[in-house]
This record gives sequence, C-alpha cells and structure tokens, in this order.
Amino acid sequence: MTGETDVLVLGGAGVDTIVYVPQLPLPYADSYMIDSGIRTRAGQTGDFVALGLSALGLRTHHLDLLGDDPEGDLVRALHRERGIPLTAIPQPAGTKRAVNLVGPDGRRLSLYDTSRAHADDRFPEPVLQALAGATRHVHVAITHPCAHALPALRATGVSLSTDLHDWDGENPYHEPFAHAADVVFLSATALTDPERTMRRIAERGRAEAVVVTAGAEGALLLADGAVTRIPALTPPAPVVDSNGAGDAFAAAFLYGRLTGEPPVRCARYGAVAGAYACTVPSTETAAIGREELLNRVDHAETETVGR
Repeated sequence: MTGETDVLVLGGAGVDTIVYVPQLPLPYADSYMIDSGIRTRAGQTGDFVALGLSALGLRTHHLDLLGDDPEGDLVRALHRERGIPLTAIPQPAGTKRAVNLVGPDGRRLSLYDTSRAHADDRFPEPVLQALAGATRHVHVAITHPCAHALPALRATGVSLSTDLHDWDGENPYHEPFAHAADVVFLSATALTDPERTMRRIAERGRAEAVVVTAGAEGALLLADGAVTRIPALTPPAPVVDSNGAGDAFAAAFLYGRLTGEPPVRCARYGAVAGAYACTVPSTETAAIGREELLNRVDHAETETVGR
C-alpha cells in the first residue's frame, strides 16, 4: 500500500488573524489604527508545508483535528481550492487559531489560542495507520496531539520529519519529536549554541539531517557528521513578511530528499523557497513552483561556481 501519496502532513491546520503593526515590540497605547486592515485567513504550519509540497508536485495528504466552525470552513476551503486531500477529525473545542502581529520588517509575534484543544485529544489509530501506511514520508507538526502519534508512526517504518520552530534546546515537550524524526528542522532564534543542539539531536535520536534556519544569516545543515553553512539567497522581490518561510524551507528540503538529492542541495532548495516565502504577504497563501525553484537553485549554484 505504501506510495499512494508522497507526504502525509500531520497536524498544524488552523487559521491566523493578521495585524500589520507600526513596530515590534508594540509600545503600549490605548488603541492603534490599522489602515491596512485586519484579515483572517487559513494557514498555519501544517497547511503551509502541505501547500509547499503540493506546489512542487508531490502528492500530499493532510490529517488534523478541525472544528465545525468558521475557522474550520476556511481550512477546508483552502485545501479544496488547492486540490490537497484533507482528512479532518472532528474537534469539539474548535479549530486552532492565532493572531499574528507583523512589523514593517516582516518579523512577527504570534499569539496562539490554546483553549482549542483537550488533553485527551488523539488521532484515531486506524486512520493514522492507514494514511501512514500509504505514504512515502510523514511530516509531523509539533501541535497537539501529534506527540501521541509518534510511537504508532515509528512502528510503521515510514520516514519522519518535524519542525521544532523556536525550540530552546531544553523544553522537554519538543524532545520526542526531535528524537523520533529522520529529518529535523528548527530555528536559531532561541538557541545559544546551534551546532551543539544539532549534534545532541543527532546523537540522542535518529536524525540523518538536522537543519537550523537563521533568516538572513542562512542556515546550518548537519548531515553525515559534518556541519555545512548554507548561505541565504536574495529574495526575488521585497521582503514583506517572514511568516511561512520556515515551512517553505522544510517543504522544499523534503522535495529534494524525496527526489534523491544530496542533503546540501536539499538545503539549497530550502533556502530558495524560504526566500520566496518572505515576499508573500501574511494575508496570502502562495508557494514557489517546481520550475521556478529548480531554475533559481541552478542560477544560485552557477553564481557560486563563478566567484
């Protein structure tokens, strides 16, 4: 049955309300006038990874808990419009949602509504096993209740990836994800010693590749015991928002891995896709296509060789 889809994305479906603010941190004031408007759209980490994978031509399926509410309707509509199969398990607490405050430089502050989950939430085992058994790879978001699915996923033998986002290298919640995945992504934001954290992940878990992204400073890739610096690339248009850049990086890296590319080239795919994502406003959902990705990577590699 394995191979009916290329990637199963587990978790991370939800809705964001986007507010462009004059600066971050936002100084206290009684009120602010938001001339650009306040907009709500579907798209959290799992949605963006699924969109990125699908835009690159990979057969993608998304599984998560969704509420019977307007936010859930937005998520369902997004997947329907993009032709991405979605298995939505009913969530009585409602669909995940967040408010993103976005500064003029594209940085953001996210406020997550943690009331829309229950401690006993679980993915139905038969559904999880059937979908995992029909895919080449599973990308696991760190949203609840994905941690509880890790043992069942590992038992299927399917390869796993995860994004730990702004993990500080110490919070125990992230450790099961870090140690179960074959490919681990995380941000450098909260790390004091990125290389040390990368090596600890590889030593304590099963990761074949660990990637730390650092925005304009590029990324670090740990593979085959060696750390390689991956330079950031100039975005194809002005930077307007960093939201979704890490998800785009992960999707493009996985595209490279699933098409047989070596880790360094996979990371270059990620750098190109991440740069592209920074040019897309938070109020929109757009991902780089396969032809543009490959052209930009070839161009970047040609420039590097010519220096």
